[in-house]
Amino acid sequence: MGEYSRKVPVVALRGMAVLPGMVIHFDINRKISMEAIENAMENDQLVLLVTQKDPETEKPGKQDLYQIGTIAEVKQIIKLPGNVIRVLVNGTKRARLEDLIEEESYLVGEVEVLNEEIENQLSEAEKKAMIRGLKDILEVYFIENPKIGKEVAKQLMKLEEVHELIDQIAVNVPLSLEDKQDIIETVDLIERYQTITVILTEEIDVIRIKKDLQAKVKEKVDKNQKDYILREQLKIIREELGETNTATEAENYLAAVTELTAKEDVKEKISKEIERFKNLSGNSSESAVSRGYIETLLALPWDKVSTDKADVNHAEKILNEDHYGLDKVKERILEFLAVRVLTQKGDSPILCLVGPPGTGKTSIARSVAKALNKEYVRISLGGVRDEAEIRGHRRTYVGALPGRIATGLKNAGVKNPLMLLDEIDKVSSDYKGDISSALLEVLDGEQNSKFVDHYVEIPVDLSEILFIATANSVQTIPKPLLDRMELIEVTSYTENEKHHIAKKHLIPKQIRKNGLELKQLGISDKALQRIISGYTKEAGVRNLERKVGELCRKAAKEIVSADTAKVKITDKNLEKYLGKEKYSFQRANTKDEVGIVRGLAWTSVGGDTLQIEVNVMPGKGKFELTGQLGDVMKESARAGISFIRSVSRKYGIEPDYFDKNDIHIHIPEGAVPKDGPSAGITMATAMLSAITDQPVRADVAMTGEITLRGRVLPIGGLKEKILAAKTAKIKLVLVPKQNKKDVEEIAAEILEGIEVKFMDTMEEVLEEALVQKA
Repeated sequence: MGEYSRKVPVVALRGMAVLPGMVIHFDINRKISMEAIENAMENDQLVLLVTQKDPETEKPGKQDLYQIGTIAEVKQIIKLPGNVIRVLVNGTKRARLEDLIEEESYLVGEVEVLNEEIENQLSEAEKKAMIRGLKDILEVYFIENPKIGKEVAKQLMKLEEVHELIDQIAVNVPLSLEDKQDIIETVDLIERYQTITVILTEEIDVIRIKKDLQAKVKEKVDKNQKDYILREQLKIIREELGETNTATEAENYLAAVTELTAKEDVKEKISKEIERFKNLSGNSSESAVSRGYIETLLALPWDKVSTDKADVNHAEKILNEDHYGLDKVKERILEFLAVRVLTQKGDSPILCLVGPPGTGKTSIARSVAKALNKEYVRISLGGVRDEAEIRGHRRTYVGALPGRIATGLKNAGVKNPLMLLDEIDKVSSDYKGDISSALLEVLDGEQNSKFVDHYVEIPVDLSEILFIATANSVQTIPKPLLDRMELIEVTSYTENEKHHIAKKHLIPKQIRKNGLELKQLGISDKALQRIISGYTKEAGVRNLERKVGELCRKAAKEIVSADTAKVKITDKNLEKYLGKEKYSFQRANTKDEVGIVRGLAWTSVGGDTLQIEVNVMPGKGKFELTGQLGDVMKESARAGISFIRSVSRKYGIEPDYFDKNDIHIHIPEGAVPKDGPSAGITMATAMLSAITDQPVRADVAMTGEITLRGRVLPIGGLKEKILAAKTAKIKLVLVPKQNKKDVEEIAAEILEGIEVKFMDTMEEVLEEALVQKA
């Protein structure tokens, strides 16, 4: 309830509140406030001090002011420079602003002075309870906030009136403007008591939380300060010992770890190793080992990948530009790329290119990397005997290094390069371990996602690498390792293919390599044909490239010494540059002969023809084999003679013929070892021809294994063998019937001019090969 109403000059306060019982001085610079103070001084010195809701408002209206303020008595006015006055006031009672009147140059308020005599209505017990409650809270507050002066605390603790104690708490305790305004506006004493209690309790909680936070911050700062001091001391100690480089290197390594593209567990392990390195003496051998290990870990591409070029047409164009032929290989690569485009990832296959030397296996891998925009890494496995070459050495050994796989990844700089495992058929095993077994983990898609190199120790992901292996033969590759690879056969080139490869690739490459221009050297087609047939004997084109290089060098010498503008090489002047022809293929015999049969053989440099000769002479049934034949060929010869003896009656051979005659089988070029299962029917035909004195057709060649019952079994290397027959101008080739599927895959270009007949039994072979007597 209001005590009375009256008009009083109004001073709007900005950013502060004045409570009853509060003596305070403040500065005024607004004209309306100065005028209000002066008017008060001229009358009864009373003003209403009420707080503005928004301190930025220059001319406040009633709506801009809080409803309840404090009637204060102006005690003193001091004029300050800059048109500012300092006012000393004493807050007396609360008052409600009923209306605001703007008179001339200052504000006047219709105010209702509020009655606060409610304390007289409280019982003594209630007063004591409220006083004690407030003082208990104050004691806790003073303990938590020792900034409150002891004298202020004493004065507050002496007060025994509830309303006075509450207002003095609000005056002397640093509360927010909002809290002070709440206390001013709470007229009811009990409510005011509850308000101040809540405010003090919250303040105590805030102070405690603030202290905890400050303690934690201080603890952290102290630790950082301590660490800094210790580091500085350690730095000085290291400088004294001459070990300053170790700390600097460790800092550089830690900075590199933060930039590393890797999983958190990998970074954590590397960081631990760096911390260990920090504490090592810079001059110790262990420090050098640790340094090398850390640098290896930082150089590995843990999760760094390159983006593949997913354009099948572009890849096909690159492969066709770089290589002539090799259709199966190109098709398989394009299939892989098409799957990668559709699946966005796809499992990387492990391809194994198998074929004779010089057929372009290694260069195909390089072209695939170029077509897919992959980093290219070549690892040569020829002659590798130590398992640590693959798995790496354990770091306990002196001079330990990571294995070739991890080193290849480090050199590539990404985790998804194309990795060529060259000459995988040449690896060997000894007491240092089995290389092929170590490669099983590398090439197995189920295991290689967590490949552990003994040196690196942290699992490395190899699953995104595109592995391509090369081999000359699958015979020496262990079956478990072979099972993990997809075989693609790279067969021998025909003379026509070699001609195209030389013109399109080899000649331009060698001309550039030897400092010539294309217009300075010309090689005719006939000359190139002679080089292929007379100066090289190979399945691939490596020696052909050497011969072209030799021509380029001689042409370069001639251009420089004789000041010639251009050198033209034809089949007529070819011998001037390369000398006499080195190789000549045995041509088909000009006439039918007894006991001489042309066989077909596969060699590591392609196909060849073998002239098998048989002589029969009187003797005691001796059976002789010469020409450095291997065990398999010897067994084929024995199987052949056993078959002939079993059918001797059919061919009119006397029963005691084999007891009275010696048989001698010879294959010319006796210094060259020969072995293999494909000469069985050839030797049997030659022996029967010599025994029955029936000539063998001169234009026929054959290949196939024989059984005791005269069945013809399939063989391998058919393409190379038919190529050899074509070179020797053979018209008819007899092959096992079970090899028909292989013949169907051979290009029409190779089969042109050759008749291929399929044999199932030895009788069919003899019927085709022997010239029947009239």
